[in-house]
Amino acid sequence: MAQYSRPKGTQDILPEDQPYWEYLYAVVAEIARSYGFERIDVPIFEMTELFARGLGEATDAVEKEMYAFKDKGDRDIALRPEFTAGVIRAYIENGMQVYPKPVKLYSTGPAFRYEEPQAGRYRQFHQFNAEILGVQSPLADLEVMLLAWDIYDRLGFKGLAFQLNSTGCPECRPGYITALQDHYHAHIDEVCEDCQRRIVQNPLRVLDCKQQRCQPVIATAPKITAMLCEDCESHFRELRGYLDALGKPYTLNFRLVRGLDYYTKTVFEVWAEGIGAQAAVCGGGRYDGLAKLLGGPPTPAVGFAVGMERIVMVMKTQGVEIPKLPQPPVYLVHLGDVARTHAVRLLTDIREAGIGAQIAMSGSLRAQLRHAHRRGARVTLIVGEDELARGEVTLRDMESGEQVMVPADNVVAALAQQMSESSGAKTAAN
Repeated sequence: MAQYSRPKGTQDILPEDQPYWEYLYAVVAEIARSYGFERIDVPIFEMTELFARGLGEATDAVEKEMYAFKDKGDRDIALRPEFTAGVIRAYIENGMQVYPKPVKLYSTGPAFRYEEPQAGRYRQFHQFNAEILGVQSPLADLEVMLLAWDIYDRLGFKGLAFQLNSTGCPECRPGYITALQDHYHAHIDEVCEDCQRRIVQNPLRVLDCKQQRCQPVIATAPKITAMLCEDCESHFRELRGYLDALGKPYTLNFRLVRGLDYYTKTVFEVWAEGIGAQAAVCGGGRYDGLAKLLGGPPTPAVGFAVGMERIVMVMKTQGVEIPKLPQPPVYLVHLGDVARTHAVRLLTDIREAGIGAQIAMSGSLRAQLRHAHRRGARVTLIVGEDELARGEVTLRDMESGEQVMVPADNVVAALAQQMSESSGAKTAAN
């Protein structure tokens, strides 16, 4: 019985799962770069105030889920619950507002939220995050939406569609919030305690409530799309026009508000079929006021985040085929003390020539060959003392089983030729 176990809500990503993760990281990076996005890495922890101010004091992410603590300098520090606030901070602090517009950035890495773990959701989790900064046009909204779509399409997700809404702006949202609060105050005894609190502290979040008793009140609530100002209505109409022109399916969902305070205008989710009750696979939207809120110049911005654990879970469930991780093609087997020492020197020569190689560390000849097969070696070098006495080493092709003797001082050249011929044969076959 292990004395220690991993903390609740975390996971060990074992070697057999790494191919999924490496493939996923490669796909999102390749597609993001093909769209013109550049990578940015920001700290895993920031000042607590950055997230509290950026995400909103009354959001669940700040109020209930954030890992916040005092560091050794008595500073208030928090592990990042999401990327966007940190990216905007970096944009302001590093003077990126002078970069040519749009500034298109992406990030990958861990984030942390103290919430109840469930399938595909952890307290330490990984995200792919994409942002477009400095452009107000609905074309920027469309760009991040298409990026999200193409990622899921490449990964084999089926039945993709957008859920779409507009949450207005500082000009039109206050009027809507007043109408929403009036509606809820008329039904305050009919809704759950969370909604009774949220309608005062974070009103839009009542529309996202999953409690059964609240559904009739949500269904009859006023819709923000009927109260948008001219600018927000025009922005939303233009975005829908692009989606219509591209034939991308979407559903207008007045309940879609997202969970963070910084969203304005467009909010969206990507939904997919065949993944269980939770159809949403990612979400994002526009947050034009966040840079100014964090002390920078007014900066239009739009982006989204993808939870990578859930993607891996669905890839496994749906049997998505992924390429195997490459293994060192050469494996050295040895018989006897003298042969082992020679094999060690040979191992170094092979690696210095740029050829991946491993060496058996114990076992009989049969056991060593069996391990070479399990490790996926293409070629096994058998170094025996009798062969060395003749100045030779055995080279075995693991696929065909054929063996040839090669001069001990010419092994690296023979391997290079073998690798070249093998690669050429595979290319011709494809």
